[in-house]
Amino acid sequence: MVRKYALPLLAVLGVVIALWMVKEGSKPSIHAKPVAEPPRVEFVNRISGAGIVEASTRNISVGAHLPGIVARVHVRVGERVRAGAPLFSIDDRARRADLAVREARVREAEANLQDLQAQLEIAEKVKDPRAISVEDLNKRRFAVQAAEARLANAAAEVRAAQVDLDLLTVRAPVDGAVLQVNVRPGEYAASGVTAQPLVLLGSLERLHVRVDIDENDAWRFTEKSRAVAYVRGNPNLKTDLRFEYVENYVVPKRSLTGESTERVDTRVMQVVYSFSRSDLSVFPGQLMDVFIEDRSAQAPTAKKADGEAKKP
Repeated sequence: MVRKYALPLLAVLGVVIALWMVKEGSKPSIHAKPVAEPPRVEFVNRISGAGIVEASTRNISVGAHLPGIVARVHVRVGERVRAGAPLFSIDDRARRADLAVREARVREAEANLQDLQAQLEIAEKVKDPRAISVEDLNKRRFAVQAAEARLANAAAEVRAAQVDLDLLTVRAPVDGAVLQVNVRPGEYAASGVTAQPLVLLGSLERLHVRVDIDENDAWRFTEKSRAVAYVRGNPNLKTDLRFEYVENYVVPKRSLTGESTERVDTRVMQVVYSFSRSDLSVFPGQLMDVFIEDRSAQAPTAKKADGEAKKP
């Protein structure tokens, strides 16, 4: 009896579920609203590119001249420094001890030179050629010259030690602001190229925007074209850009947007613009959407209009 009614009920239930699934699947998909509205660009024809904000002096990765343990950090993030101001110092006790040894050698060389000079003076005052031979007199003169050379060499070693001692204090190469401090007292500071800069420095009075223009659009770019940059996340924050220069070498694209149509093997032409930080408060390393007016697309239209005007 149960089997008699169970199979029809299961069949009806399956039909109902299938109809419900068809109905749900036919509903239009609801697209998620964007986090921020895209910028509304007034250029009819334009070139777009991703721009990264950097200091007008470029972001200077300050490293250490000589490796060692950091003894003191003199600056903080956001602090403005003048050229030559100390940024951090490396432990200099070993270098100071070496300098003291070299200075002692200088004093020893000076004393030895004075002794030899005094002996030479006594020998040269002897008038009787039988009392001292010419050979002995020449030996004394050569000994003085050798002592003078040893003194000069010891003095040069002192100056070299002083230079090494001075290099243990890393100083700011230009006027600017401290963007990053990635070293602490007690940490080892390696010389040469490091994975991250020990101190990142740059001038923020006027910021630069480095824009990547796709190689397929590079021919459309002109230096006199107007350019506008928008802050990502808020299209109401924008500023006009002033052209600075174009990098003369096309490089592989590094800043990826993640779009499905994006090619990873694309090469880009880098164009540098600038703007005053008082016009737009952004930070170095921040990404911006840059749009450049494409004047090349207007040229054919203008030529065509001129040609039609010349027709009788």
